Amino acid sequence: MRRGRGAGVQATPARHVRAFDQNADMAPAPQTPQGAAAALDVCRRASLREFNTFGLPAAAATLIRIASEADVRRVVDHPQYGRAAKFVLGGGSNIVFTRDVSAVVLKVEVMGRRLVCETPEAWIVEAGAGERWHDLVAWTLEQGWPGLENLALIPGTVGAAPVQNIGAYGLELAERFDALDAVDLVTGRTVTLDGAACRFGYRDSVFKQQGFGGLAGKSLITRVRLRLPRPWQPVLGYLDLERKRADSGIDAPDARTVFDWVCAIRRAKLPDPALLGNAGSFFKNPVVSAEQCRDIIGRDPAIVHYPLADGSCKLAAGWLIDACGWKGKSVGRAAVHERQALVLVNRGGASGAEVVTLARAIQESVYGRFGIRLEPEPVIV
Repeated sequence: MRRGRGAGVQATPARHVRAFDQNADMAPAPQTPQGAAAALDVCRRASLREFNTFGLPAAAATLIRIASEADVRRVVDHPQYGRAAKFVLGGGSNIVFTRDVSAVVLKVEVMGRRLVCETPEAWIVEAGAGERWHDLVAWTLEQGWPGLENLALIPGTVGAAPVQNIGAYGLELAERFDALDAVDLVTGRTVTLDGAACRFGYRDSVFKQQGFGGLAGKSLITRVRLRLPRPWQPVLGYLDLERKRADSGIDAPDARTVFDWVCAIRRAKLPDPALLGNAGSFFKNPVVSAEQCRDIIGRDPAIVHYPLADGSCKLAAGWLIDACGWKGKSVGRAAVHERQALVLVNRGGASGAEVVTLARAIQESVYGRFGIRLEPEPVIV
């Protein structure tokens, strides 16, 4: 992790720089007069049900709303909160609460969106970590800066996107990433990380990694900058998008058309968390060797798989779960969605323990039939 905005980041030559389009709170906060420290927005015994898309019951002993880098530093410098364990919470779309949270919950609400610069090669767009991811995707299209349309309708916040290295329909965040700013939760210093420093992997990053060099639980992302390449080229290699192109007869769709296709595909397959609690895809698609893939295909020729550049194969976790007969099955009030086996849902009143019990039963079932251990995407707390 490097200090300073320029450290670890490739310099981007600015041709045209624009001021903030909106949300002036992304500008540096004014200096607080000496002796007049701003108060933190603190909630005691705060319910976390509304802060997780599964709608699971949990409470935070202390929840602090973070609207700026200065708020993070106030927490770090606080005589009580600075020494306490901390838990960073974004949109709650990738989390399963099984208990109350004793650590100080830092609810990230840093807002604002702007175009940092544009060059003949790319637009560089910045957003506060508390912005809703889908809102950012839609906004960039409205401004005429395409490139994120394949990632439309992914739930969660901008700050959570690099943590998970979100991806869908043939595109991962890492392919559009420029840099991010984060605050060290021990020192209070702001750091800037480029893609290499983030150590992106499949649904993974340095922010999920423990041990030496890992930043899990050690920093809070405040702003993310994305690089949208010019000229724009559609990403259409994903099977569902190829079907849309064939069905529509549109051989060269524009970015808005791709956006609409992705939204239609997701809405047809995936439940809206506002209507049926869920955390999106619950398991990662497992990657196996070419030899393992050939063996599985020999036994189950219909298995959905995707060859990778290194010779390995990515298997469709949803297909594996469906093949084991889990679609529509439930444990208590937690269930496997009827249309998409990769999604676990809260049918109303489910507990985190029920979700975890269902997930483990699915893991054992898939392992017993295919010899593959599925790995959950959400964080289990």
